[in-house]
Amino acid sequence: MLPTPSTSHVPYARVYEPAEDSFLLLDTLSSATETAFLAARFPSPSVSLPSPSEDSHTGASATITATPLVLEVGPGSGVVLAFLTAHAESLFSRRDILTLGVDVNRFACAATSETVAKAVAEAEEVGNGYHLGTAQGDLATAVRPGTVDVLVFNPPYVPTPELPPTAPIQQDGAQKGSSSVTAAYEEDSRLLALSYAGGKDGMEVTDRLIEALPGVLSDLGVAYLLLCAQNKPDEVKDRIRTRLEGGGKWRAETVGTSGRQAGWEKLQIVRIWRE
Repeated sequence: MLPTPSTSHVPYARVYEPAEDSFLLLDTLSSATETAFLAARFPSPSVSLPSPSEDSHTGASATITATPLVLEVGPGSGVVLAFLTAHAESLFSRRDILTLGVDVNRFACAATSETVAKAVAEAEEVGNGYHLGTAQGDLATAVRPGTVDVLVFNPPYVPTPELPPTAPIQQDGAQKGSSSVTAAYEEDSRLLALSYAGGKDGMEVTDRLIEALPGVLSDLGVAYLLLCAQNKPDEVKDRIRTRLEGGGKWRAETVGTSGRQAGWEKLQIVRIWRE
């Protein structure tokens, strides 16, 4: 079993703490089924190039490899992205994996970078990938279109009356001196709400990412999306298969679950890809 990265340094008052959903992602991505899928989907390709010491038409060949890009949207504490980076060779059967995080919460960005750095330093195996960094941004808008090979998203999936504001809470001049503690508490609450509040059916943020997938993923790209029972996952999967555009036949299958509760799969991981 691969070790779970430490997140003891993470400020949980402002950043989502790893929970059942986070650990379900770790278990799913490290399962025999998914590691075999990823290894087959992204094998180490080779291209024959002339050796510098030989004629360009008859010389010996050298080998170069295409490097997969792994993006986690909303990494929070960074536990999942750190896991993918530190154990790249075990999970992908290749070490040359680039990882990138994008989170709307600047504290989560800082926490993720530290979590990844510690996990790579502590990894017992010599098979870690390479972390490009974590940027503050909205979903995958900061990434060049068509470049993401593996996208992981543990979205704000809890149904709520409305979405929290993405911009920091502003206090007017009269309030700043008298209610700084209250303002700080409200801002911390807003940051945490961004990690779980999903609006109608808990799907408002997730739907935006799903619609963007054809433009975000590479031709071989695959996305891992976490859903809860209230998100109506069967309907979500059917919508992906029948309505998502962008070329190719889209597939959406459940590849990990947290078990059943009252006949419902409480949490599940859906793999999305196109043929």
